[in-house]
Amino acid sequence: MKKIFPLLIAIILVSSCGQSYQEKQRISKQDRARLDSIDKASLKVGVMPTLDCLPLYIAKEERLFDTLGVSVHLKYFKSQMDCDTALINERVEGSVTDLFRAERLRKRGVLLNYPIATNAYWQLISNRKARITEIKQLEDKMVAMTRYSVTDFLTSLAIDSVKPKYEVYRIQVNDVGVRLDMLLNKEMDAMFLTEPQATKARLYQNPVLMDTRDRDMQFGVFAFRSNSLKDVKRQKQLKLFVKAYNMACDSINKNGVKHYGYLVKKYCGIDDKTVNALPKLHFAYASSPRRKDLKFAENRY
Repeated sequence: MKKIFPLLIAIILVSSCGQSYQEKQRISKQDRARLDSIDKASLKVGVMPTLDCLPLYIAKEERLFDTLGVSVHLKYFKSQMDCDTALINERVEGSVTDLFRAERLRKRGVLLNYPIATNAYWQLISNRKARITEIKQLEDKMVAMTRYSVTDFLTSLAIDSVKPKYEVYRIQVNDVGVRLDMLLNKEMDAMFLTEPQATKARLYQNPVLMDTRDRDMQFGVFAFRSNSLKDVKRQKQLKLFVKAYNMACDSINKNGVKHYGYLVKKYCGIDDKTVNALPKLHFAYASSPRRKDLKFAENRY
């Protein structure tokens, strides 16, 4: 009997632990289902580690979405191709993108609306060690870009403007952070960068060969799936989303980009030195892209 009693205690303990584990698993499944339901009902928007997304980072961190009573979930991606995949697979209702990638998706049957044109601009920056100070010196060199994107279009525009004798090699590098690192590590000769990556590249004295602002080109947008906006609830969410976006733009224009340097560091992965060197930027209220910019992308694809 003395031997049986400890055995019974052990069996009871094991049984109890098993029930506890199963209970935890059941609760965990319930929590996951609840979170999935909340995420499904929320307006999901793809963002990247770029400065054109700053109004959304502010709206999230300053609880502007919560104040307006709209549930918005920001989905963080490091490349435009990942954003596109999320749009195609309907994992997000909208995403930051450029008109060239967006128009290509539309030609492939993904219906999109462009409620917000961003202030994004791109600079062609060369590796200072390669001693490239003019676009014509890019012949027989490597330029990093993303296929079917604004960087692809701008690379063609730059090359065609000088008609080089030898080929310029386009190297697809989708991750914007990896692309910048390749320039800083002298693994790539040149590339188009937007902010804040362009500022960091300039800090290391890499020459700027071309700037889209000099050509009055504005290709950055937030694109939303048209089908998802047929729902009345989604339409209301988007309206409040845009209102929060505009409120964040007001805050940036009043306080300056550097005032939100902690968010630029958090979401864009840059250091204090780069934040302090960021140019003064104006963030306009949400509006559709200009017809002239849209036409560039429509004619491309």
